[in-house]
Amino acid sequence: MKKLLVILAVLAFVNAKAQSVWTMDKAHSKMTFTVTHLAMSEVDGVFKNFDFKITASKDDFSDAVFEATADLTTVSTNNEMRDGHLQKEDMFDTANHPKLTFKSTSLKKVSDKKFKLMGDLTMKGVTKPVTLDLTLIGTGENQRSKKPMAGFKVTGTVKRTDFGVGTMPSVVVGEDVELVASAEFVKQ
Repeated sequence: MKKLLVILAVLAFVNAKAQSVWTMDKAHSKMTFTVTHLAMSEVDGVFKNFDFKITASKDDFSDAVFEATADLTTVSTNNEMRDGHLQKEDMFDTANHPKLTFKSTSLKKVSDKKFKLMGDLTMKGVTKPVTLDLTLIGTGENQRSKKPMAGFKVTGTVKRTDFGVGTMPSVVVGEDVELVASAEFVKQ
């Protein structure tokens, strides 16, 4: 029994060591959304405080787990009154749910640098499965640290009311919200 425990501990250590963590380079990353207003224009928003992380053991990212968080209290739409409304209970309800989170559950390669990224998106206390489009923009090496780097872009559309965000009719604020994020990552 003791030998079995030692073997399991060694295997767990080797597996943990094989996983690489890729952290976001904040200066070269962004997380945004777009929603239609009055069925005739688009309103863009940015999250000023967000984080992305990738965990993978394979160099081609085929087994990667993507995680993202955004501080909803830092959303900016370039309009203070609208930004204030987004904090209220009928919208993001940041007093009770200050974070948006995403964690991937699977990744499917579509072509050379294109993937379908499936995962769970949580907003306003509601978790729903979503499928996003993921593009590997490129890979390289950081000139200073000599560490591997990778750049990804993810896009997708979610329905705001699926997460209980906003009670206004869709002709006022569109039902579909386009999410776009891009980030550079450095292997740790």
